[in-house]
Amino acid sequence: MTALKIRPGDQTRIMAILNVTPDSFHDGGRFIHPEQAIKQAKRLVAEGADILDIGGESSRPGSKPVEVVEEIRRVIPVIEAIRSEVMIPISVDTTKAMVAAKAIDAGADWINDISAGLIDPDILKVVADRAVPYVAMHMRGKPGTMQKNTSYHDIFEEINRYFEERLEAFIKAGITLDKLILDPGIGFGKSLEDNFRLIANLKRFSYHGCPILMGPSRKKFLSLAGGLETVDRLPASTAVVAFCAYNGADIVRVHDVAEAKQAISIGKFMKSTSVEKIHD
Repeated sequence: MTALKIRPGDQTRIMAILNVTPDSFHDGGRFIHPEQAIKQAKRLVAEGADILDIGGESSRPGSKPVEVVEEIRRVIPVIEAIRSEVMIPISVDTTKAMVAAKAIDAGADWINDISAGLIDPDILKVVADRAVPYVAMHMRGKPGTMQKNTSYHDIFEEINRYFEERLEAFIKAGITLDKLILDPGIGFGKSLEDNFRLIANLKRFSYHGCPILMGPSRKKFLSLAGGLETVDRLPASTAVVAFCAYNGADIVRVHDVAEAKQAISIGKFMKSTSVEKIHD
């Protein structure tokens, strides 16, 4: 198992997205064969990825769930093939306990669960038994319905309450705090304005003591800047990654690693550089 210690406030790491689905919103169908996936994985590592996140089920708004057997068929051969070629940690992006367990057996090191254990509670036992890092995301509802209700009385209070409840469940399941990473869920049941509020106020989630992951890459809310199609959103996506790094994100989950690496450098430099005050 490949280790990577994420410490809150240390440095912003890059989780590179590698989807092996025919219907993902940006790169669907391009990497479904192991040979294609290995080539892409090597490119992402060469560009500076710290973690590879492999997913076999699209979670775009309105997407349909995938059967366990089909998701296993998609991800396991790819994980096995990449593990033999790549040394950085591999994450499996899944909500299903059986997929998570088989992925770890195939060489995965992390579990990234957009439902934080609410879709398949048995996934928490897998995390506890295997003692692997676990990314728990905030999402209201499921991908097929999450954008139907994006109103919050106080989005920070509600997400933090959600995290507190899930942390209790994780600890009860035997998961140790040092294995947990929290994701506020950009684009998952959030309005355009609230997505930007979350990015600008990441510190409001830091008191849980867990690293924070942000996943803004090429998402629809970035169309505010004019990128109507995902292929047009790279500049806006890169700019938001810089802001995430500036505001304290410990991990950013992206499609475009080279651009994200530069953006993180700029964001961190801006944060570390004192601003000279100009007096009249």
